[in-house]
Amino acid sequence: MTTIADFSRRLALHTWTLDTTPFPQVLSVARDAGWQAIELRRGDILQAYRAGQSRDDVIRTVCDAGIAVATLGTEYGIVFAQGEELKRLLDVLDETCVIAKAVGCSTIMTATGAESGSDALAAANLRAAGDVVARYGMRLAWEYSAAHPAINRLGHQREVHAAANHPAVGLLLDAYHLERSGDGGASFADMPPEHIVAFQYSDVPSTPLGGMRPVDRLPPGQGVVRWRELLTLLAAKSYTGYLSYEAPNPAFFARPAAEVAAEGLRCTREMLAGIAG
Repeated sequence: MTTIADFSRRLALHTWTLDTTPFPQVLSVARDAGWQAIELRRGDILQAYRAGQSRDDVIRTVCDAGIAVATLGTEYGIVFAQGEELKRLLDVLDETCVIAKAVGCSTIMTATGAESGSDALAAANLRAAGDVVARYGMRLAWEYSAAHPAINRLGHQREVHAAANHPAVGLLLDAYHLERSGDGGASFADMPPEHIVAFQYSDVPSTPLGGMRPVDRLPPGQGVVRWRELLTLLAAKSYTGYLSYEAPNPAFFARPAAEVAAEGLRCTREMLAGIAG
């Protein structure tokens, strides 16, 4: 049985929260702030490549940073891609798995992206992606967005996931998108625990949703997310993965990275302590 106290020992910082902090500096900022792990994006890897680093250089940098990698993101768009673009994205996914395996990470993350299409296409593409990650003994965590034109509710995501029916493909629950789409709190009460592969969180302001990739996110306790209901259920599902703090906000980008990282961790610990009572 997972407890709320267990969550306090599995906290990761998502690099989008510190979007203006370059790789690899973001690794040391997260580590020094006290986060147990970091969630890296495909964009972080590409930033290193543009700076002249090889894949082996990136792997060495991450391994030497002294912080675990909770999740590694692959390039978005797989869900509705077709033809040569789908092949390219699956090749990127394969490379993402190679890097993840080398740095000791077993979870690959993807989101639906900006494109749209049929549920049948999404299910078929998720199966293809599942085949890739399964070759490495990993799992793919697929996230829906409240701002996506088609798959923007948990129920719809679960229908596509069921149609994909691949053991290596699971779901990423994000407290922000759950709340924004009206699926917050205990909305996943009937979800099989094995379907929950990853969890991201930030708080939600009381203002309307805006933007395809919303950047109005807040530290926990500063918005309207029903944390007690949400995390009590997540614990009851015996979730054993990391909780990844993903809080992109231009106001945070303008502040010192160490300050933002420390604030996010402090607010998270205060929220968890309040629930644990």
